[in-house]
Amino acid sequence: MKNVWDCMVIGAGQSGLAVGYHLKKRGWNYWILEASSQAAGSWPRYYESLTLFSPAGFSSLPGLRFPGEPDRYPTRDEVITYLTHYAKHFELNVATNKKVTNITKEGKLFLVETESEKWAAKTVIAATGAFAHPYIPDLEGLHQFKGRILHSSEYKNTEEFEGKRVVVVGGGNSAVQIAYELAKVAHVTITTRRPLSFIPQTFFGKDLHFWLRVTGIDKASFAKHLGTRVSVLDTGIYRKAIADKKPELRTLFQAFYEEGVYWEDEHEPIDGVIFATGFRANVPYLQSLPQALDSEGGPIHEKGISSNIRGLGYVGLSGQRSLSSSTIRGVGRDAEYVIKRLTKEKESLGTLQGV
Repeated sequence: MKNVWDCMVIGAGQSGLAVGYHLKKRGWNYWILEASSQAAGSWPRYYESLTLFSPAGFSSLPGLRFPGEPDRYPTRDEVITYLTHYAKHFELNVATNKKVTNITKEGKLFLVETESEKWAAKTVIAATGAFAHPYIPDLEGLHQFKGRILHSSEYKNTEEFEGKRVVVVGGGNSAVQIAYELAKVAHVTITTRRPLSFIPQTFFGKDLHFWLRVTGIDKASFAKHLGTRVSVLDTGIYRKAIADKKPELRTLFQAFYEEGVYWEDEHEPIDGVIFATGFRANVPYLQSLPQALDSEGGPIHEKGISSNIRGLGYVGLSGQRSLSSSTIRGVGRDAEYVIKRLTKEKESLGTLQGV
């Protein structure tokens, strides 16, 4: 390795692209390494009917407005198109089909390994975010169940579930959206540990995100943990659908058995279960860095700056600095902050050569 890069960015989704924008703006030498074949992060793997929970006018990365009517809610495919266009528009240094397998430190430099290469860098920003490592709770009997089990990140459309008996586990936006869609073609129950909580999508004719912005809550550090509370943004259609039992709502079942689930007062055969139970931080490539991760594999950091590893930063983590940290509207602010904090580390290394 002869080249030493100022920064290696892991992941070319919304977080990595926002980082790339600010790195290029500051004249850093960098690469964004993306495991897949396009600069769109996890979006191509989401279900087909997914729409952004924020309007287009509140869903832009830095420097480039999301196109179209600002009050509409962009579809999954529109987001993919926007992200890939963003990378090309700013001519960001994205290397696709480069899955990072391990990161270590040799002296003061990071060594970033893919399956066939090694890259040397003064700093590293992990931008694989919080939406690429699905979490499925280990409920009693799960491994005995013979029906279909999948995470919401694997769900694509209703086709394979038509006429089936399906249980959706979870109480957030994705769980309710999927259950609502499936209830049109299948017998569906959405099941949660706690009662569903609904938040109106609009107040006084304005989308919730308008009020989050004008009040400053969207950027405020005190509100960063609000994003971890499970609530459903609703124009009224979901609350009504559940009142009509399409889908029906029940408290989480007690356990699985081979053919189905045990409810509190009965057992019932089911065909499949969809877990809309969220994600965990997706940073397995940092396991070789001592004290970078906690016992559960999550980053140890303060506002996106590693607490123990100099030169290591994060963008795209839930609650990283604000309520919007893991969203398309918020990653740009966090990217700028992290890069400013890492600048001193980069400059202190001067013109170090590769190893």
